Amino acid sequence: MTTPTATLPAAARTRRPGAPEPALSWGARTGPVLAVTLAVLVLWYLAAIALNAHGAIERVLGGPDGAWSATQLVQTTWAMQRPILPVPHQIGLDIWHSVRDWPIDSPRNLLLHARTTAEATLLGFGLGTALGLLLAIGIVHARTLEKALLPWIVASQTVPVLAIAPIVLVVLGSLGFTGTLPKAVIAMYLCFFPVTVAMVQGLRSPQRIETELFHTYAASRWQALWALRLPASLPHLFPALRVAIAAGLVGAIVAELPTGAQAGLGARLLTSSYYGNTVQIWSALLMSAVLGLALTALVGLLERAVLRRHSPTAQGKLKS
Repeated sequence: MTTPTATLPAAARTRRPGAPEPALSWGARTGPVLAVTLAVLVLWYLAAIALNAHGAIERVLGGPDGAWSATQLVQTTWAMQRPILPVPHQIGLDIWHSVRDWPIDSPRNLLLHARTTAEATLLGFGLGTALGLLLAIGIVHARTLEKALLPWIVASQTVPVLAIAPIVLVVLGSLGFTGTLPKAVIAMYLCFFPVTVAMVQGLRSPQRIETELFHTYAASRWQALWALRLPASLPHLFPALRVAIAAGLVGAIVAELPTGAQAGLGARLLTSSYYGNTVQIWSALLMSAVLGLALTALVGLLERAVLRRHSPTAQGKLKS
């Protein structure tokens, strides 16, 4: 009779409990991603044919009674100047020409808009992270603050950012604050909430025996915070930071919409929608997605560096 363990792969049978997972091969890691990407591209091209066919027949091929073949219909739907749904190679060419044919300080260059939005996002992310950390520390150390602030913090996130952004921009504009700072404030509004919630949980994660040990050593609240609570909260902090920076990017783009800004991905989206240029709209959307991935990867690199520094092995080396 065959036992269940006999059917497992040899590596699984020999791996000890708690041992690290074996490293996957390049094909096993990239294969699923490539398969999903290929499926999305195929569906995208087919959707472009379906959505653009009516306009292609009416405006390019001479109407339903004209003489055209299926091949001509497909080629036309994939090459229209103002399609309902542009195909990926049209978007890629628009980004390529935008970056290559125009100087970096030109409003026609997408990199200028990405850099402007990235500046507002990073400033708002820094402000939101600092605010979230301060609120979490206050909530953990004072029950009164928890009862007074936490309901307002939760309630603040129920207001749509599209509704609050114009109000904040008008108020800050009347005080003389223009440019990057008002957009950063909107980004901060979306950033501080996940940081606050995660850090409250993280700062409370040390076990009772650990906190009592610090009481035994007569450690102050500041010493317990720095040596115990903050290191214990790091696994909670970085996932929240990845969420926060993505939310901050959305906030910065939304803040660029009602201000009539000359630069930024939000301004690019607004300008393109005025002229009905769907290819440029999709180019700005793709650039914002790439910018979001880059900013999230930046937080991931910071997480690796910090967690490696605070790993037990690193701490053992430092003590030795």
